[in-house]
Parts: sequence; structure tokens; C-alpha cells
Amino acid sequence: MDRRKFIGSGLALGAMTLPAMSSAALLAKTRPLTFDAMGEVRFNYTEELVREMIGSGLDAIAVTLCDPKPRGTAAYDLAMDAVLAHDRHIAAHPHLFIKATSVADIDRARSEGKLALYYLFQNSTHFGTDLDNVDVFYNLGVRVSQITYNHQNWAGAGCKELGAHGLTRFGRELVERMNARGMLIDLSHANMRTMADAIEHSKVPVSISHTACMAVHANERNTTDANLRLLAERGGVVGICQIRPFLTEKRAGALADYFRHIDHAINVAGVDHVAIGSDRDHRRIKMTDDYLAELKREEGPNFNPAEWPLFIDELNGPNRMEVVWDGVRKLGHGEAAAEKIMGTNLRRLYTEVVG
Repeated sequence: MDRRKFIGSGLALGAMTLPAMSSAALLAKTRPLTFDAMGEVRFNYTEELVREMIGSGLDAIAVTLCDPKPRGTAAYDLAMDAVLAHDRHIAAHPHLFIKATSVADIDRARSEGKLALYYLFQNSTHFGTDLDNVDVFYNLGVRVSQITYNHQNWAGAGCKELGAHGLTRFGRELVERMNARGMLIDLSHANMRTMADAIEHSKVPVSISHTACMAVHANERNTTDANLRLLAERGGVVGICQIRPFLTEKRAGALADYFRHIDHAINVAGVDHVAIGSDRDHRRIKMTDDYLAELKREEGPNFNPAEWPLFIDELNGPNRMEVVWDGVRKLGHGEAAAEKIMGTNLRRLYTEVVG
């Protein structure tokens, strides 16, 4: 069934049988969970845009807070400012967002017709070498952090680092502290050895929130089948991203390649260990000079004009999860599998680790 028709028919049925219920509560009861393992919610999103995101079925998202590239004191300061800025943004828009620190907040967001936002950092440099900073940021509401970004840090090696360095001694201590505190470990951007080391050292399941499959398309940001299997053996979840150059070299027909990565991940890791991790903006992007200038400011040395646009045309905009639902269903693994991939696998992971 078409996603919009599914939502609409559920609301109509609920309205006939439970007239006292709010439309938001009915919606939560008549459609399955949609949870994005990592994506963007920018401060310049209009209320109309956010309403479109929610209307398309999106319930929860682990939102990337700030630029992961700084190091040292600058990384700590930027991370702290980002947490406070997102707190202020949520407080200014209580009719749209809920700051999520537990799985119960997803249910509350669904019942109130809002979007649950989990705080995620794409590096661990904001912790420095002081493990007590894990507690500091946890107490501020951060529930997910990557171990590395693209290069070497105190904890391990990123996917762009030279050599095959793995998780460091400090990295092991960081994994242990995050486990103890209930902060989900994210291994996106790690190199394969650091990724495997962290999966094996962690006492609880971990995530690779936004990646794709190396066996389908060779890219330094993608994950090998060996690590996908290891992740699944330990109960973890991989989110397949929507960044076109990680998925394919094609500019036309890229949507089919996106679903090939999802299907491959299911076949390798199992249907209980795959999710959606878009790593994408929700705006309707047009490749204007102003937008390219914005990208250059944000990406710095990572900016490669030959790779743009990063988006897949059919997934460019706030309604993309409807397209993803339809495509995942058409993979032929069944409705129960589609619901796991679109939300309940992440819910299970967050229940086990975050609570």
C-alpha cells in the first residue's frame, strides 16, 4: 500500500472506532515506527518542513550536533555550545521536537505528533583524554558518540588514516566508560580494524549508524562483509546511508543502487541488524551557487565538487522516508522485516544500550 494511503486509512479507521483519541495518538497506533539512525535537523528548517518530515512518518532521529573535525579544547567548546544551542532550539519549538534521552521519549513523541531527537557526535575528540567528560556530556543528554571521525584520534583510527591502526589503549577505556554510562557507541567513519576492535571490546551491542556495503561499492567510508557479520554476531545494527557517492558512481538510477546496499546488508548481517541511517539534510536541495558556497564552508578540505550532488533525486526532500518504505517493502523480505529495518531494530538497540 502507498505510504500516504496507509497513514490516511489508519487515521480514518481510528477516527471511526476511537473518537475520543487525538489524531496524533491515532497516527502512532496505526503506523509502524520510523527511526533514522543518523541525520540532520538544522536550525533553519521551517515549521512547514518539519511538519512534512513528521507527516511522512518520521518519528525519531539521532541528530548530528556539530562539525566533528576540531580537536583539543576547540572540540570540547564546540560540542558544549552545540548541545546548548540544540537545547535552546528544542525549547523554542516544543510543539515540534522532544529531546530524547530514553526509548520512552519515542513513544511520547509519537503520541504527541512530534519528532524525537537523540543527540549524536561524529567524533570523540570532545571527550579529550578525560573519561569523566563522557559523564559530563551524558548528563547533558548526549546518548550517542562515534569513536573516530576520518583520521586518527586518541581512541582509534578513522577511515582516511594511513596504515591499519586499531583501537588504542585509551580507546578501550573509552568503550568501557561509554558502556558503563549507557552511551551508544557509533563506529561510522572508523577504519575496519578500529571498527572490529571496538565491536569485540564492547560489552553491549554497538552501531554503525551511517555507512554502506564495501562489497557492493568500494568506498573508504563503507563497511566490509566481515565487519557486518561481526557487528550482527554481537547484536549491533548498521544504518545504510543515502550519500550517493558512497553507494554508486551513477548519477541517474542511483535509487536502485541504494536498495541494493540495503538488500546486501540484510543478506550478510541478517534482517535483525539493518536500519536506515540517512546522513542527509531534509531540505529540497537545489545546486545553486549559494548552496555550493554553504557546502564549501561546512566541508572544508572534504569538499570535492566532483562528488556533488550527494543526494539521490528521489530522496531529496522531507518526504523521503515514504520512498524508502516503499523500496524496502519491494525487496521482498516481508512486512515484518520492513518494520524492523525502518525502526524497530534501532528501538531494540536503544532499549538495550540507552534504556
